[in-house]
Amino acid sequence: MTRSENMRRIKSKNTKPELIVRKIIWSMGYRYRLHRKDLPGKPDIVFARLKKVIFVHGCFWHGHTCKEGSRNPKSNLEYWLPKRQRNIEKDRQSIQTLKAAGWDIFIVWECEFKNLDYLKKQLLEFLEN
Repeated sequence: MTRSENMRRIKSKNTKPELIVRKIIWSMGYRYRLHRKDLPGKPDIVFARLKKVIFVHGCFWHGHTCKEGSRNPKSNLEYWLPKRQRNIEKDRQSIQTLKAAGWDIFIVWECEFKNLDYLKKQLLEFLEN
């Protein structure tokens, strides 16, 4: 498989981690909207009435501080490092704009799926406060 074929398979919406978060939230009785294009960063999950949004981020692509997020690509560094940096900067800008507009933001990192009970607790705490 070539690199371009591999990259084409990487989805930006309805990823497995995102579907897991949505299922957890739905089972708690919360209803939401998806990928609102009128909000900065097109949050993955939006609770308009509560003015809360959830982003589900891959650690590698969004530069998390965990082991997976802090590793560097192995090839074509001139392309991938600036691309990751642009993702991080866009995330930072989107979060600032949303907060300035009065939205609460919660980011679920891919590495947090190792402990689903803790993730459920965190989501519930975010939605109820």
